[in-house]
Amino acid sequence: MSCPAAPAPTRPPARPSETADLASAHALFGCYLREVAAPDGDVEMVGGTARVRLRHLDRTVLCRVTRISPILAHRYTGQVRCLPGSTIADVDRPADRGHGVGPDAGHTVDAVVLAELFAAELATRTGTRNDEFVGQVAASRGAIDLVLRERPARDPAPTGDPVTDAYVASEQSLVYGHPHHPSPKWHGGDPVGWRRHAPELRTSVRLSWLAVPAELLAEDGPFDDLVAELDPPAAPTGHRLLPVHPWQLSLVPPADRRLRVLGPAGAPLRPTASVRTLYAPAADLFLKASLHVRITNCLRKNARYELTGAVALTRHLSTVALPPGVGVLTEPAYRTVDLAGLDEAYGTIVRTGIRAHVRPGESVVLAAALAAAPLTVADPVGWWRSYVRLLVPAVLRLWLAHGVVPEAHLQNVLVVRDAAGRPVRLVLRDLEGLKLDTGRVPTWPVGLPREVAYSPAQAYRRIAYCLFVNHLGGLAGALADGRPGIEAELWNVAHAVVEASHADLGGPPELAALLAGAPLPAKANLLVRWQRAADRNAPYVTVPGPFGGAR
Repeated sequence: MSCPAAPAPTRPPARPSETADLASAHALFGCYLREVAAPDGDVEMVGGTARVRLRHLDRTVLCRVTRISPILAHRYTGQVRCLPGSTIADVDRPADRGHGVGPDAGHTVDAVVLAELFAAELATRTGTRNDEFVGQVAASRGAIDLVLRERPARDPAPTGDPVTDAYVASEQSLVYGHPHHPSPKWHGGDPVGWRRHAPELRTSVRLSWLAVPAELLAEDGPFDDLVAELDPPAAPTGHRLLPVHPWQLSLVPPADRRLRVLGPAGAPLRPTASVRTLYAPAADLFLKASLHVRITNCLRKNARYELTGAVALTRHLSTVALPPGVGVLTEPAYRTVDLAGLDEAYGTIVRTGIRAHVRPGESVVLAAALAAAPLTVADPVGWWRSYVRLLVPAVLRLWLAHGVVPEAHLQNVLVVRDAAGRPVRLVLRDLEGLKLDTGRVPTWPVGLPREVAYSPAQAYRRIAYCLFVNHLGGLAGALADGRPGIEAELWNVAHAVVEASHADLGGPPELAALLAGAPLPAKANLLVRWQRAADRNAPYVTVPGPFGGAR
């Protein structure tokens, strides 16, 4: 993801530790507001300040808001503060007036204290406890602090090709992580392993290689032909090569003596935003490897059905007419060890690269990188219109006409821009998140695992969240941060594009409800962390629909 980067705080403090704390507190505050306080009616906007009631603690926490979002993805600034009293009347009682009741009232709380307050409130609200939650918030803040201190000012290993280097820079730029996650930079695994492979530290790595007896392999697609471009070591007689994430072998050493560790070798690769997916600039290939590390919500391993599903979905997509201006990074091959327990530990997927999607004079960047900070362009509304016309009709047509449900959140879309910086094409990636809507695929494709099936309700929820809340919501917010006051106009433009798609696709009722202002589902990252659940079991909350009826 899962997902896009949190913007740096407005007027960040000089010290990295303060910047990290402020960013962490804002992300946590925003999650609680959207997932808990707003659904329960415990938030009020008063004079440019969001006030969140903690009814069971008899406290109010508040933070100034510089941009109010129609989907509750607000932009916060300044310190989070805590006041006694859990209603506005309590907060404004005369005893507090000596301290002021504006945005500077009460006591400043850092991210960890805020996490402790929310944890205490959630324990009472939900009847469950989570003893790791506060520690995850603290560790995430610490990771941001470390990156701010140690991130090289420039890429230490540029290729010299401006397209490649700009793309790699965008993948490795997400310093603050997901803006709507309570601990966006929390991770498991050892600190040394993380530092060596963290994309935010502009790292380069070499693959580790296993030599596997041919009879112990499970695979599909032209794996050897593709990885030959990575300058692999020679395979011993009777063995085949299997590239593995270099961190993984220290976490899961081979448990079978028939597997031979050849060590690190080959061309240098760059960790992308997901950490476990590595890009080889010289070969223009990606390897999506298993990594037994929990990052944000999940253990980042390739399940067996995800390996087989990647290649099967690539074949299925070859039968689907892609909408104009949209491409896909396909996943034509996988290989793993065909032994129980090791198949998920060492499963590796090969993904095609970016160069086939970029023409002379163009560049390509990760969409999440564009949304990570205020986005300033000469004509933001015109830029947005071009972008939405590429993205929205394509995703809606894939779903409603072909039953293909792409996970089109900010971290799964690459943006191809012309020399003037205008979006001209989009590229979808990561077939793990792509599903088929069983209500729109009457005949199930041969060889496709049933785990990639979505019910119509699941398909709608995933499209509505990834496309509108996560992707368009994040990018509209970035443009509005760069040009304050335009967010409503941006959503008007998006409304017109959805309306045109609705007519073009024959008036599907799902889009009619959306156009009428139906609320949208938003993934509840705070609640899924509190429940310690897998991402696939994540709860959703509703946020106001951004369209609000006919324009």
